[in-house]
Amino acid sequence: MTAVVRDPIPLSARPGLRPPAAGAASLALRPLIDAPRVQARVIAVFPTAVYLELRGPGESGAAEPRVVAVVSSDAVRLPNAVVVVAASRERPFHAVREGSDAFVGDGRVEMDGLQVRVRRWWDPAPSLGALSVPALARGVRGLETALDAAGGTAGCGLAGHPDPLRLARHCAAGELAGAVEAAERIVGLGPGLTPSGDDILAGLLVSLRLVGGAVRHGGTAVWLAGWLGAAVTTDAGTRTTALAATLLHCAAGGQAGAEVAAVLRGVAGHEPPAPAVRRLLSAGHTSGADLAWGVRTGCRAVLELATAAARDGRATA
Repeated sequence: MTAVVRDPIPLSARPGLRPPAAGAASLALRPLIDAPRVQARVIAVFPTAVYLELRGPGESGAAEPRVVAVVSSDAVRLPNAVVVVAASRERPFHAVREGSDAFVGDGRVEMDGLQVRVRRWWDPAPSLGALSVPALARGVRGLETALDAAGGTAGCGLAGHPDPLRLARHCAAGELAGAVEAAERIVGLGPGLTPSGDDILAGLLVSLRLVGGAVRHGGTAVWLAGWLGAAVTTDAGTRTTALAATLLHCAAGGQAGAEVAAVLRGVAGHEPPAPAVRRLLSAGHTSGADLAWGVRTGCRAVLELATAAARDGRATA
């Protein structure tokens, strides 16, 4: 991912606003940020993040991503984020008010009390390279060992609920109808800006697509990700929060937050899994554990499906 650096180039301010801060934006946002500016509204403000929802015809029918996250440099980096160069202790969002107007476009994100000029880009779709089935098996074992050592996914917001377990079984067997039925029941399930059911689905979808695309014989997993992603995003805008709907759309397209991407790189053998797992589990109240549950489920399903495809290929060779 592109490093976030301070921009030494003087940037002109719009009338009535202080000079803009420099930021690094996800490539998922490039069509929005490079386009003429459009109106948005501030839907939530936290010490580490501000969330803006784009306004458009019918609003709920606006193209995704329709929620933009502006986050501090020490915040969780979502796949729809613009990262500013300030840490949360510098209180970069102290003057921003929930419900106020904002604008996105012309290379900037603007709101009362803050404007950010995008000077860098980072890619939310990590490259995992090529994986063999045995290499994936080692990666999945490493992931599960790291999760167990860090306390597992006991903090998952849907712990004990039957549908995530049903979803895992159907995905591992490549049973689309059963997977869709279980997934649709957990869309929007749970409290908060990103309900637990949506975080589980986001971790699952991005893992099926990216790991399935990296491993030999992973075509069934990618096929499953495509259909499952289409099913859960079709009416996500009316079934869950605006932020969660945007994150589901990102995951369906193979776009992950920095913490999830690091875990997937660990599965692919590009970095130690344990530190990445610990960072992911520390995200949010239950979001980290929910995402980790989905990632583990997705990686395990890819392994099961790829192993079966490789076995069937040998049998028919």
